[in-house]
Amino acid sequence: MKTFILAVLLCVSTAIAHAAGIKFAQIPADSGGPALKAIVWTPCAEPPQEVPVGPYVLKGRRDCPTVGDKLPLVVISHGYGGSYLGHRDLAQTLADAGFVVAAINHPGDTFSDMSRADDMSVFVERPTDIKRLIDYMLSAAPDAARIDPQRIGFFGFSRGGYTGLVLAGGNPDFPHADITCPDPRAPICKQVKSGEVPTDHLTHDARIKAFVLADPFDAFPSADSLKNVKAPIQLWASQFGGSGVLPRHADAIVKLLPQKPEFHIVPNAAHFAFLAPCPAAVKSKEPGICVDANDFDRTVFHQQLDEMALAFFQANLR
Repeated sequence: MKTFILAVLLCVSTAIAHAAGIKFAQIPADSGGPALKAIVWTPCAEPPQEVPVGPYVLKGRRDCPTVGDKLPLVVISHGYGGSYLGHRDLAQTLADAGFVVAAINHPGDTFSDMSRADDMSVFVERPTDIKRLIDYMLSAAPDAARIDPQRIGFFGFSRGGYTGLVLAGGNPDFPHADITCPDPRAPICKQVKSGEVPTDHLTHDARIKAFVLADPFDAFPSADSLKNVKAPIQLWASQFGGSGVLPRHADAIVKLLPQKPEFHIVPNAAHFAFLAPCPAAVKSKEPGICVDANDFDRTVFHQQLDEMALAFFQANLR
C-alpha cells in the first residue's frame, strides 16, 4: 500500500503537458536479423486526435514533431503471438509524460507471423531484436538526437518479460526450468527434451537501466541463472497466470534475484489482464484474451499499472 501511495503521489506531482506523437518505422535487416516493424510514441505539444490502426484507435497525433531534449527511452517487448500495440495505453501514458517509447513486432512470434513461435530460435533472437531496436533509436531514428542514451528502460510481458531478464544479464536454463509442455510434439518441447537449446550467445544490454516485467515466462531455475541481473526491477504477477506462466513463477524469480525487486501481485487477475483493454470488435473475436473472469476490471487496473510503471521509470531513469 505504501508503494502504491508513493507512486500515485509521484504521478500527481508530474506535470503531464504533452500528447503522444505517433510514428511508424521499419528497422532494416542486418546481420542480427530480419527487418523489424516498430511504432514510436513521443512527447508532442499538439492536442491528441484519434488515430485508427487496424481495429484499434490510438490517442495521439500522427507524425507530430517531438518536444524536448535528453528524453528517456522505454522499449517494449510483447508476449507470445502479440504485437507492438499490446501495451499501447502504457506507451501513451509514458509519452504524455515526456518519454520516447518504442515497440516492435518480434519476427516469427507475432500476430501476423507465427512461423517460429514454437521454436527455440525466437528465445535466442528476442533479446537481439530489442538491442537492434535500441541501436536504431539511438542512431538512425529521426529523434535519435533527442534521446538520452543514459536513460533507457524496458517493459516486457510474458515472453517479453523473459526477454527483459536476458537483456538484464540473465542466462536461461531451459532443460532444468519449470516449464509446462502441453504438446510434447511441439518443436520447442522436443528441443528442450533433447538438450538442443542454443543459448550460449544470448544478447545482454547494459544500456537498459530499469525494467518493468509483467508475468514473465520463467526459464531461470537457479540463482546462478540470474546472478548477473543487477538493474532495478518492478515485477508484476497475476494471481492465476496462464499461457505457460504459472502463478508460482514470479515468486520464484523474486527469491532468486540478487537484488529484491518492487513486487506486485494482482488479485483476481489472469495472464492476459496485462494486455491493454480490448475494443469491442477485438473482444468479440478474441474473448480468451480480452474477457476477464472474476469481475476483474481491466480498465481500472491499467490505470494503476500505467501510473506505477511511470513512477518507477521516473524514479530510476533520472
